[in-house]
Amino acid sequence: MSASPSPTGRIWLANALTTVVLWGIWGAYSGLSPQRGFPETLVYCVWALTMIPPALIVLAQARWKLDRSPRALAHGLAVGLLGAGGQMILFHAVTRGPAYLIFPVISLSPVVTIALSYLLMGERTGRLGAFGILLALMALPTFDFAPGGDVHGGSWLWMALIVMACWGLQAYFMKSANLVMSGESIFFYMMLTGLALIPVAWAMTDFSHPINRGADGPWLAAAIQVLNAIGALTLVFAFRYGKAIIVAPLTNAGAPLATAIISLVTLGVMPGSIKLVGIGLALAASLMLAIEPDTANLPIEAEAESIC
Repeated sequence: MSASPSPTGRIWLANALTTVVLWGIWGAYSGLSPQRGFPETLVYCVWALTMIPPALIVLAQARWKLDRSPRALAHGLAVGLLGAGGQMILFHAVTRGPAYLIFPVISLSPVVTIALSYLLMGERTGRLGAFGILLALMALPTFDFAPGGDVHGGSWLWMALIVMACWGLQAYFMKSANLVMSGESIFFYMMLTGLALIPVAWAMTDFSHPINRGADGPWLAAAIQVLNAIGALTLVFAFRYGKAIIVAPLTNAGAPLATAIISLVTLGVMPGSIKLVGIGLALAASLMLAIEPDTANLPIEAEAESIC
């Protein structure tokens, strides 16, 4: 018997697509501030501060009900630290490599999420999803195929791989966190851990060099990073109402690939044939991972019962 689309299904999809759009634009322009003399470490500080307004707004809407159980605290801190740690590394990576290659690598983070969801949460994917994972693994080596052309010795690739792992793990913990705490509490802990790492980023800043404090420095960074903050909030609710095995590919893969396309168009550059193959493989893998599951719209309550 066929069923009409549920409000829950529309909620997760709307939130996921909002994340894709906001993160796609954010990723394409995230390197502007460092290029104009505002260090990536300070960009991190600005990003952490932009998390405060949306966190307080949604917590106020929840009547300031914050989950404080040890289990909720552990999940919230895991999600926050993985996300913030990945952000800090990413801000450094975009100063050492091209965004149109960095973000396709990051787009493969759903492979990590799907593997963990399969092993630990019992979520399943079929042949199409398995083939998508294979294509994703095939795409990885192509991004570092640049004989004599990488002035940074491929360091951006390793940083991108670390971000990929962090965000893949974060997506898994974000889904599992939604089973034990509210979305508002998850995002509050994400904001809190982001702020906690500000002293680390501040200490890593080289203040011996001139720092752009003008409109195209911290203020431009804030305008760009607020897109990331709002996208992170909608991502939390996409995971709350959707299945991790489909939300992760749609958001963590769709947004970076959108970034790659925007970057290629705005920069007017064309990567080599090997890297084009890699981008194509990553895109195909993301689409296959996204369309494979057929139970993505399970309500969060039903999924919680199946895991308990």
